[in-house]
Amino acid sequence: SFRSENPNNNVRIPSVRYTLIRLDERFDFKFSSCRSRFSFLFRLSSISAIGSKDVGADVGPAGTDGAALGGCIDGRMHPLVFNKTPKIGMNSKQDRDGRGLMRAPRLCILSRGPQLYSTRRLMNEADAAGMIVEIVDPLETSLVLDDRNGQVIYQGWPLDADAVIPRIGYSVTTEGVRVVRQFERMGVYVANCADAILRSRDKLTASQILSQKGVPVPKTALVTSWKDVERAISRVGGVPCIVKTSQGTQGDGVFLVRSIRQAKEMAYRLIAERKTVLVQEYIKESHGKDIRVIVVGGEIVAAMRRVSNGREFRSNFHLGGRVEQIDLPEDYAKVAVDAANHLGIDVGGVDLLEGRTGPILLEVNSSPGLEGIEKASGVNVAGHIIEMISKRHKIQSVNLDEIVRRRTGFGTITVVLNTWPQFIGRSISEVVPPDTNVVTIIRGKENIWSPDNELILQPNDQIVLYGPLESMRSHIEGNDESSAALS
Repeated sequence: SFRSENPNNNVRIPSVRYTLIRLDERFDFKFSSCRSRFSFLFRLSSISAIGSKDVGADVGPAGTDGAALGGCIDGRMHPLVFNKTPKIGMNSKQDRDGRGLMRAPRLCILSRGPQLYSTRRLMNEADAAGMIVEIVDPLETSLVLDDRNGQVIYQGWPLDADAVIPRIGYSVTTEGVRVVRQFERMGVYVANCADAILRSRDKLTASQILSQKGVPVPKTALVTSWKDVERAISRVGGVPCIVKTSQGTQGDGVFLVRSIRQAKEMAYRLIAERKTVLVQEYIKESHGKDIRVIVVGGEIVAAMRRVSNGREFRSNFHLGGRVEQIDLPEDYAKVAVDAANHLGIDVGGVDLLEGRTGPILLEVNSSPGLEGIEKASGVNVAGHIIEMISKRHKIQSVNLDEIVRRRTGFGTITVVLNTWPQFIGRSISEVVPPDTNVVTIIRGKENIWSPDNELILQPNDQIVLYGPLESMRSHIEGNDESSAALS
């Protein structure tokens, strides 16, 4: 590593630092000018530090001060621009002879607000856990697509991260999700994948998924014209009711209306603004309050009750509401975990209404604020998130649908037995075509995974099959010899 100062455009070299590095693979040599400082920057594929020394002074093992390796961009060090850069510190080990150096995990926090409480808390907890952390504005990134999974470029340098925490606001959802999806393509673990973020951001889509899975949600109607408002109101139980946009955060775009006329006027205005309008059941007993539950990795880590300020019916902390400690009942905890799991959310804030018959799912936030929940519960929520990421970034979940589609001509189909009544009362072995795998049987709200071939099929069953698409369809339709006996 060579550094020199350049005052008054006259180069002088007060000190030279050299590091002996064994290169196991080829490296790219790059040069960068950082304000009045020159830096020779190495991008290494694999590094083993042997020794380090300053001219005129002995220094300890290489990497002890972190100065020998790093990227200098816009006058500041960027820890994620190098591939497999080692870090000595917490969660790192080194043999006595200098070999066996373990690299610290590299975490990228996608956020436009590095000064925000939640972003700072995550950064501090990650740093305390020995991670190399970089806060990256998703709007300042560029994407490179190629046959090697591509790259995410930040301020001219490729980012190389082990894990990503997306803290993406609603206003930049489209741009942020592009970056998240690119990290996924690169094999980087992302706490909340792109599809999960999109599902949770659209309240109608989320309600469709959750209601189908049996999660209790308020009665909701989609309105595309002000003429449909009156009928929609009758479907959700009359006025007062909620008129809201399908996308929004912190209570924005949510209105309590007390008359049909007011509802029509509100819907007309929102439709004129090209918003997707929902009319939703008003849960009177939960007026001005709700429960926020933080789910991390499928587990409840904290919960609080939010209470609105004055006559405001929305209880959001950012609208001046207050927060209270709460002992979360088991049925509320189950709904919160189920909702996050069904939407694919690893880190989320689940909002629940307190209905007469129990919890009602309001929405799931994929970028929950941490300030209110940490102060109300006394729980180190950011620490739980970092702990989960440190465990999961090495063993990731996968999108099975993408894997299934990789083999040309193969895929999954669903056979609904009410459409094919000739299969009812028969065993799976009699129905399933050759060279086909039965993934699951959907029976009511339950799934029977890898069912026995002698399982008898019942009305309303749905069979999910994987195999050659054309032969499966031909067999089910009775167009091949093996299926002739079933017709």
